[in-house]
Amino acid sequence: MKLLRYGPVGQEKPGLLDDAGQVRDLSGIITDVAGDALHPDMIAKLQGLNPADLPLVAGTPQDDLRLGACVGNVGKMVCIGLNYADHAAEAGLDVPKEPVVFNKFTSAIVGPNDDVVLPRGSKKTDWEVELAIVIGKGGTYIDEANAMDHVAGFCIVNDVSEREYQLERSGTWDKGKGCDTFGPTGPWLVTPDEGGDFDDLGMWLDIDGKRYQNGSTATMVFKVPHLVAYCSEFMSLQPGDIISTGTPPGVGMGQKPQVYLADGQVMTLGIDKLGVQRQTVRASK
Repeated sequence: MKLLRYGPVGQEKPGLLDDAGQVRDLSGIITDVAGDALHPDMIAKLQGLNPADLPLVAGTPQDDLRLGACVGNVGKMVCIGLNYADHAAEAGLDVPKEPVVFNKFTSAIVGPNDDVVLPRGSKKTDWEVELAIVIGKGGTYIDEANAMDHVAGFCIVNDVSEREYQLERSGTWDKGKGCDTFGPTGPWLVTPDEGGDFDDLGMWLDIDGKRYQNGSTATMVFKVPHLVAYCSEFMSLQPGDIISTGTPPGVGMGQKPQVYLADGQVMTLGIDKLGVQRQTVRASK
C-alpha cells in the first residue's frame, strides 16, 4: 500500500495510490497520514479497504495534483550520517563504529516536488538521496529482533545539506541540514509488504539530467532494524517519526572538483519501489 498526502501547502488531505496510479481520498477514514493512523492496527485496516470504494481525486499525482510530504505532523526527523561504506570512502572517512546520529528540523520537510530554496549566501548546498523509515508503533529500548514491528513503511528523503554550514561554521551538523525546504519527503509512504527487500533497493539522483548518485541500500553499514533499535536507546520513537538512513556516494562534495547546487537546477531522484522526486532549486528572495 502507498499512502500519501495531497493538496495545497498546509491543506493536505490523506490518500492512497491505487493500482492505476490514481489518488483515492482517505478523509472519511483518517484525518491525516500521521500519528495513530500509522499504528499497525490502522495500517491493517487501511490495507483491507477496496480502493475502488474510495472517492477518486481528480488530477495526476506529481503533475497537476500536488503531493505534500507523505507524513504529516512529524515529531522528529532523525538522520544517520556516513552509513554507506562507499560514501564514507568517498568522504575520506572511516566507517563509523556505531551510527552517527543528527537531527533535521521538521520545518525543513516539504513535498517531493516542492522547490528547494538556497539559504542566503549559500555556496555549498548539496544533495543526498536517502531511504527513510517511518515509525508506526512507538517505543523505547526496542529489541532489534522486533524492530520491524515498529515500522509503518518507507519513503524517500532528499537530505539536502549546506556543507559550509555543516562543516565549517562550528558546532554540530544540524545547522547545515535543517534549513527550510531541505527535507523533501515522499512521494508516498510504502508499507513493508509492498516495498520488498529494503536491504537491496537501487537508488539514484540526477542534476539537470546528469547522473551523480547511483547506489544501493545493499551497501548500508547499519541496517534498518539496527537503526530503529539503536535510535530508541537515546529517544522515544513515536508514530510518524522519520529516520533517514544515509546516502550512497556521488554527492557534490565528493566530486573532483566539488560541485554544488545553483539557482534553476533540477534534482531528480528515486529509489526502487518507492517512487521519484523532482525539485527545482531556487535562490533566496
